[in-house]
Amino acid sequence: MERSAGRSRRRRRRSRPVLGATLAVATAAALTVTGLVSTAQAADINNAKNAGFESGLANWSCSGGSGAAVSSPVRSGTSALKATPAGQDNAKCSQSVKVKPNSTYALSSWVQGGYAYLGVSGTGTTDVSTWTPGSSSWTKLSTSFTTGANTTSVTVYTHGWYGQAAYFADDVEVTGPDGGGGEEPGPVIPAAPAGLTAGATTTSSVALSWNAVSGATGYKVYRNGVQATTSTGTSATVTGLTADTAYQFSVSATNAAGESVKSAAISARTAKEGTGPGPGPAVPKHAVTGYWQNFNNGAAVQKLTDVPADYDIIAVSFADATPTPGQVTFNLDTAGLNGYTDAQFRADIKTKQAQGKNVIISIGGELGTVRVDNDASATAFANSVYALMQEYGFNGVDIDLENGLNATYMTKALRQLSAKAGSKLVITMAPQTIDMQSTSGEYFKTALNIKDILTVVNMQYYNSGSMLGCDGKVYSQGSVDFLTALACIQLEGGLEPSQVGIGVPASTRGAGSGYVSPSIVNAALDCLTKGTNCGSFKPSKTYPSLRGAMTWSTNWDATAGFAWSKAVGPHVRSLP
Repeated sequence: MERSAGRSRRRRRRSRPVLGATLAVATAAALTVTGLVSTAQAADINNAKNAGFESGLANWSCSGGSGAAVSSPVRSGTSALKATPAGQDNAKCSQSVKVKPNSTYALSSWVQGGYAYLGVSGTGTTDVSTWTPGSSSWTKLSTSFTTGANTTSVTVYTHGWYGQAAYFADDVEVTGPDGGGGEEPGPVIPAAPAGLTAGATTTSSVALSWNAVSGATGYKVYRNGVQATTSTGTSATVTGLTADTAYQFSVSATNAAGESVKSAAISARTAKEGTGPGPGPAVPKHAVTGYWQNFNNGAAVQKLTDVPADYDIIAVSFADATPTPGQVTFNLDTAGLNGYTDAQFRADIKTKQAQGKNVIISIGGELGTVRVDNDASATAFANSVYALMQEYGFNGVDIDLENGLNATYMTKALRQLSAKAGSKLVITMAPQTIDMQSTSGEYFKTALNIKDILTVVNMQYYNSGSMLGCDGKVYSQGSVDFLTALACIQLEGGLEPSQVGIGVPASTRGAGSGYVSPSIVNAALDCLTKGTNCGSFKPSKTYPSLRGAMTWSTNWDATAGFAWSKAVGPHVRSLP
């Protein structure tokens, strides 16, 4: 799920003959310029401005509004560029950089995500570029160029590729002689935070708050001298603690220049055993899942109690990663949610549960960077999710990791969590369409591995372009056939019908592509459960126990006057 307005989630990577031919040419070009990379002289400076996107898109221009500064993932500092290709727009972001004539410059940038290009034009000699086909971790692109006798400025740019996933860029460098613009002064290490206090405690957590520090872009929270979590605001909740135990806490301020000294330490004790979430309400035979946004991206801002009764499962989006691999925490965006307090949020969870609804915590989203790829991180994941369930009363967890999932260790993590939480645990998943095309995929394998404890897989039927159905034919997104023929893959691939749901955007603004009207969703539900209202594809049998539908998000639904939930909710409840 994406946090920026008007877009939702990554686009899928698909091989195309034309693209492959084009990339072959680009590869040759990249090999040509590899030998041009040179080592900068000691007196050289970085002539690029706002090279780390710490000031948003200042000094940069992105085609078609395709670019945005995001807080995750970042290579350094607190921001990076995210640019999303759409249609015929390859998400080009550029900057005019002052240079010195007859000079050599080293050009580099760190990139992540989909296909990413780095280049320069207007050199007065040979314009160069280099590229990578995409990476799940930060990768450095490097080349160099020489300016002509009359060249005083060049255009440095990044861009992605048509129909491919969004790319991220950070730490752009145009290193060489000062072109006249000078090098931007670096930030100063901030002062230590003051006013650290402990708030609410549970058997496994302590809430902390402190005063803001001028120039700080983030904070590190320490427990007994060891870093426990980070925060971009002036509060955090440290989880995974032992009941009835005293801890020492301190906090430091950070920015691109470094980290301050730690604040004066305070002591806080966790609550005694005896509290925690009780069994949650049962999930209905046919259920509607909605994602609730813990951030403001232009959709209607909601409290949990604003979510309509048509939603049976509410997935709070999203948990935050901590420096410990696999570990997650949760930070309510009080400022972005118009002053919605943590106490109100916790009370509203109980209110929804009293109404028979399940409230779960979602892990991941488009920007989520949670990695569970070894035994230690699997245990950290299970322990921290369970701690959040104890602290807030969440009924379960939603797996929405869009930056890689390891079936072996996620299976271990979810089974550890199940052993802790018991049989009432709600586990949902929201894979992208490409993730459920084959049972050999990591998401599909995970779903089958935990089939005995899995509640529902609500695949995202959007932002994907055309995909294969279970009959081997290609179907275009936005149609009833797309929904039914792709659901058939899961239904015939080993999942129970009760573990399959249809995930769609709540409005045209909730996704980059693939929106379908509620009537199409209802037709697909009818086709799969009753064999009626089908398009050209009709499954060989019906699946009356199909779980239902999901939408991103309850907030975008509210923005559109709840048109989606008012139509789909009653229809789901009327299924066989």
